[in-house]
Amino acid sequence: MNNSAEIPNDIEVITLASGCFWCTEAVFKRVNGVISVISGYTGGSINNPSYDEVCSGETGHAEAVQIKFDPKIISVKQILEIFWYTHDPTTLNRQGNDVGTQYRSAVFYNSEGQKDIALKVKDELENKKVYSSPIVTEITPFRNFYEAEEYHRDYYDNNRTAPYCNYVIDPKVNKLLTKFSSNLKGEYLKH
Repeated sequence: MNNSAEIPNDIEVITLASGCFWCTEAVFKRVNGVISVISGYTGGSINNPSYDEVCSGETGHAEAVQIKFDPKIISVKQILEIFWYTHDPTTLNRQGNDVGTQYRSAVFYNSEGQKDIALKVKDELENKKVYSSPIVTEITPFRNFYEAEEYHRDYYDNNRTAPYCNYVIDPKVNKLLTKFSSNLKGEYLKH
C-alpha cells in the first residue's frame, strides 16, 4: 500500500531501513512516543512488490519500517540515535548474514528538517568515531512505501523462540533496553 493516508499535524513519520525489518520493527515498537511501526518496502522501482521480489534484490527496494511518532514525546534526533545504535551502519548492503541492497542502511526523510537532522546526527557519530569504519547509511527523500505481507507483522513477538529471533533480533533489542532504557514504553521496562 502506498502511504497516502492523512497524518495528523502533531504526528511525524519517518521511514528507516537497517537490514531485516523484523529487527527494526522489534526495536521501535518498544520506544515511548512511537505510535506505530509498519514493516514494508521502500526505495524501489516497481509498485506493490512482494517479499520474494524484494528478496531477489532486483527491485531496488529496501526492507524498511515506517514509524509514526509523537515529536512531543520523542524527537527525530532520538529516533535516529536509536536507529544508528541498534544496527551496523558501516556495512554496505549488509546486516550480518543478510546480504543485498534490500538490507541496506537508509534514512528516507519526509522533510528538509528530517534530512538536516539525519545529516547532523550522522556527522556527530562520525566525528566522535563511534564506529571504526565510515557510516554508509543512505540519506534520501521518501518516495513510496508498501506494507509487507501480514505474516511479517510482529514477527519477533510472535516467534520469540525462533533461532533468528534469538541470534539476530535479541541482541538488537537488548542494545535498546540497555542504552535507551529512558525511552522505553512502560511495558518493556526491565524490573
